[in-house]
Amino acid sequence: MTKSPKYSDLPLNKGDPFRSAWGLYGKDDQLGTLNRLTEDIVLEASKEIKTGTRISLNWPMDVQNKTPFFNRQVFHQNMYAKPPRCVNDDVWTFNTQSSSQWDGLRHFAYQKEKRFYGDVTLEDIHTPGSTVNGVGAWSEKGIVGRGILIDYYSWAQNQDPPIPHDAFATSSIPLEHLKAALAAQGTEIRFGDILFTRTGFVSQYTSKSDDELKTLAAVNPPGMAGVEQSEEMLEWIWSNFSAVAGDQPSFECWPTQKEWMMHEVLLAGWGCPIGELFDLEKLSEECKRTGRYSFFVTSEVCNVPSGVASPPNILAIF
Repeated sequence: MTKSPKYSDLPLNKGDPFRSAWGLYGKDDQLGTLNRLTEDIVLEASKEIKTGTRISLNWPMDVQNKTPFFNRQVFHQNMYAKPPRCVNDDVWTFNTQSSSQWDGLRHFAYQKEKRFYGDVTLEDIHTPGSTVNGVGAWSEKGIVGRGILIDYYSWAQNQDPPIPHDAFATSSIPLEHLKAALAAQGTEIRFGDILFTRTGFVSQYTSKSDDELKTLAAVNPPGMAGVEQSEEMLEWIWSNFSAVAGDQPSFECWPTQKEWMMHEVLLAGWGCPIGELFDLEKLSEECKRTGRYSFFVTSEVCNVPSGVASPPNILAIF
């Protein structure tokens, strides 16, 4: 793996978009920051397995069937019998971003430049038969390594006075708060870690009535809490992580509070997977019970060579 340059050295090439790292891993690279998950780093991460406790971070695929946000298509299952045998088959149709998901490198471009990771164009992606930047490239080795949870929601509720947090309102979670929660947990970051942020979205979503969710989902674009958009946040992610994920729908505060979006830099600039709508409730409980907020992560994206995004199929193992 090529050693990562300093954040201040980005972009790597004159004329490339804001803070991009195009070319760091080669002209035709499809893995981005997943290149940080070397065999040595994964082997070291496997030492996190102590008890064999396994926790799924996958929200049900049909969870938003009544009230989809961002006007996305809901999950649909067509199950049918196959007489004369006593046999069933089923067909699923769904938007890959209607529940837990990894955003792939075809999902979000630099909006002004209209360029995806590696200077790929929309035309490149839509060329018949093209698999460039397809999520299937991640399936060969998966997203596997050491995960850490920042349980921001619990930390905020335990402050005196508690820090108010509405997951359904446009608001930014400051980097200093994430670092304070990390310190309170006693969690150490290691280079190449996979970051998970529990912000309370899933907890608050499941506590709302259907009518409340319908009202919130009707707002377009919806307001969502997420991590702050700042160069300090970007530098922190660049300096530490191979992928980032959270329970919130957009990971970052939405709509953006800047002239740029973190999605542009993470996905189009660095090839950094963004996980969204992960169910971190049981994970939070286990971390609190054990006092341990690091674990082994295994996530196998669907092997769809031209895919834009994928369910994570993810487990945390203690």
